[in-house]
Amino acid sequence: MAVPDYQTFMLPVLRYAGANEKRLIHKTEIIDAIAKEFNLSEEDLREMLPSGTSTTFGNRVSWACTYMKKAGLLEAPERAHLRITPQGMKVLASKPKSVNIAFLRQFPAFQVFQARSKKETKEIPTNVPSDKTPQESIEAGYQSLRSELASDLLQQISTCTPTFFERLVVELLVKMGYGGTLRDAAQVVGKSGDGGIDGIIKEDKLGLDAIYIQAKRWNDITVGRPDVQQFAGALAGNKATKGIFITTSTFTKDAIEFARSVNNSKIVLIDGDELAELMIDHNVGVTVTQVYEVKRVDSDYFAEGE
Repeated sequence: MAVPDYQTFMLPVLRYAGANEKRLIHKTEIIDAIAKEFNLSEEDLREMLPSGTSTTFGNRVSWACTYMKKAGLLEAPERAHLRITPQGMKVLASKPKSVNIAFLRQFPAFQVFQARSKKETKEIPTNVPSDKTPQESIEAGYQSLRSELASDLLQQISTCTPTFFERLVVELLVKMGYGGTLRDAAQVVGKSGDGGIDGIIKEDKLGLDAIYIQAKRWNDITVGRPDVQQFAGALAGNKATKGIFITTSTFTKDAIEFARSVNNSKIVLIDGDELAELMIDHNVGVTVTQVYEVKRVDSDYFAEGE
């Protein structure tokens, strides 16, 4: 099953805390208990947020706890530990059918929290569904902006000359840690004279091995098996064992399968989508316009006498 949204976890978390009213509960214990209650699979529990910083399930349970703390139903007297409050016990005694954001708005503490949050974000429009946690909302917005940027990059590349594209590819590979200096790498682009080879770059700064490059700035033409076969033949003719075939378009299934089946050399295929992602990751053709820092309380700073 899909991991439920964070509001779905609120009442089960509160019930578990209420059943353990007399003691502090570690957050990991709550997460394990909720996972069992919802009978989540290992695949569900391993699902990660787009950033890869935490699991979707763990993030949603944590935010369910956070919002109930803001409403005064839970408290955290110690780091990573929770305990139900008298107000939380009153809520359980009323036997609510569900606990969600709308339900929490009845509590003055939560109203103050929401008012402060709205004041801080009133100029930031969002179309992210309300069932997303704040962290998921940030990451969803980031992924949306990144996807749009990738599309813009490919559109911009489509207007460049093939020579410029070859230089772009070499610069990207250098930024990724291949080759020595950009000057050394760029000297060989388009000068090898071999069919199917657009450039050669050192695998490392010492030049212990060479990587042969094929760069195709194609937009509406899919790269097929014959193109990759020609590249493999050029590698064999140069007694090369490593090659990278980069295109702004896509590869056919036959082309991908052929690249995997080549025995005497290793051929890596990079299509337009992956190319744009790599350019963004390594700051090629893009510039940073804004940086947002997500911070948390440093509990160690407030640990007196330890």
